[in-house]
Amino acid sequence: MAQLLLIEDDASVRSALVRALSEHGHAVTSAPNAVDGLRQAIGDRPDLVVLDLGLPDLDGCEVLRMLRAVSSVPVIVATARDDEREMVRVLDAGADDYVVKPFGAGQLDARIRAVLRRGEEGTSADASVLVGGLRMNPRAREATLDGRVLELSPKEFDLLHYLAARAGQVVSKRELLTEVWQVPFGGADKTIDVHVAWLRRKLGETATNPRYLRSVRGSGIKIVDPSR
Repeated sequence: MAQLLLIEDDASVRSALVRALSEHGHAVTSAPNAVDGLRQAIGDRPDLVVLDLGLPDLDGCEVLRMLRAVSSVPVIVATARDDEREMVRVLDAGADDYVVKPFGAGQLDARIRAVLRRGEEGTSADASVLVGGLRMNPRAREATLDGRVLELSPKEFDLLHYLAARAGQVVSKRELLTEVWQVPFGGADKTIDVHVAWLRRKLGETATNPRYLRSVRGSGIKIVDPSR
């Protein structure tokens, strides 16, 4: 049984989800606005937060950024905003999954269990990954290059860590969108190109003179040890 916090302003939706998720075996508390939701998320330390974006006092994406500044609790965004750019924005801000209303309680329960499973797998992973002078510490959410701390956004860290954990392996854009962004393959693959470009800049390399990040035409991208 997971302890869930539902942040949702619509009373009827909130009541229905609390009832349905309770029937699926979860312990559920709820908040009708951002301020109460943040207070409960920090004070009660739930296992997972289900967050609506259309809150009356603060936009849900801003709530997510504020929460991410103080907590690594898994967050599933549940919203009526069916827009790919909004989905990318929210996932880049640190959401673990994104589900569009209307949805069934069974689907939400499956997503909750999947996100929590990923978290359990993450806690059993090695504390750090080393590729050449690049060291990634997923527990501390810290990356260093030759001893210098890299200033990475949450999604930049996730992308770099996913590649570093598979050093030498070519990873397709389809896999990255599914595993790092949790979105279907499609037009959103352009966001990978943008994030790779940002990572190259922070790693001190370019597409024409790569060191760590190597693009493989028609296949994907891989990270390598430049000293080999």
